[in-house]
Amino acid sequence: MSKKWAIALHGGAGPIFGRDYSREEAHMTGLLKEAGRRLAAGVAALDVVEAMVADLEDSGLHLAGKGAAPNSEGRFELDAAIMDGRTRNAGAVAALSGFLSPIAAARAVMERTPHVLIAGEGARMLARNCGLDEVVDPAAYYKPIEERCLLPARTMGTVGAVALDTYGDLAAATSTGGVLSKTPGRVGDTPLIGAGTWADERCAVSCTGLGEYFIRAAAAADVSARIRYGGSTLEEAVQGALDDVKHLGGEGGMIAVGADGTLIANFNSGGLKRGLMDSEGRFDVGTF
Repeated sequence: MSKKWAIALHGGAGPIFGRDYSREEAHMTGLLKEAGRRLAAGVAALDVVEAMVADLEDSGLHLAGKGAAPNSEGRFELDAAIMDGRTRNAGAVAALSGFLSPIAAARAVMERTPHVLIAGEGARMLARNCGLDEVVDPAAYYKPIEERCLLPARTMGTVGAVALDTYGDLAAATSTGGVLSKTPGRVGDTPLIGAGTWADERCAVSCTGLGEYFIRAAAAADVSARIRYGGSTLEEAVQGALDDVKHLGGEGGMIAVGADGTLIANFNSGGLKRGLMDSEGRFDVGTF
């Protein structure tokens, strides 16, 4: 077992220039410190990323979990995914309504079913059968957070976490409430393994931005492919994947951690709410 560990969090790309994000940054600072304590104590990366994303969902500070935005019919449909880099086991839910923690439902898919992605009513039934906490009154619980990026009529506020633990294992988790007034049933990149979420023996990646472009670029898995086939560094791989998203007309950001503990948080949008911490003393929290 190594003593090296690393963690990165994000609260979405495209923050509004000039807005005060001190609450979000203070919350992320606390989460990073807690994640660091857990990783240093030997808690598995998979457990840490789930816990951090669950807290980001519950915070109501981002367009995920409590801060999710309604679709065009006024309903809340949330997506989430989690992936274990050691085994490449993964679980995801899409268009999930009525549960407090979509990331908990995603882990239930990974551990309690033979599937990777379950959507809509099936996801709701699974979450209920697993005894996950339900939203009693959606109108009272959800407090949508307005985050306008540079592109008009778009919102971005996905949350995510990636980690390397002291066993040398990597994991990633991502959760989102989707874009404001989206078409009912719309699924973005977050729950699509390889598009918005990825973890293997080389890196763990969580994406945020205009999901359709990240899907078309297979952006998260592309980071690992650039390392594996092209010999890129993690930073080169992340930037290359984001450049491909931009080439298609999209924008957003990524956090990533490599097997050696390298941490990257890059974006081609107006900013990225992010926090990075490792066992060697790095501690960064920022928005722009």
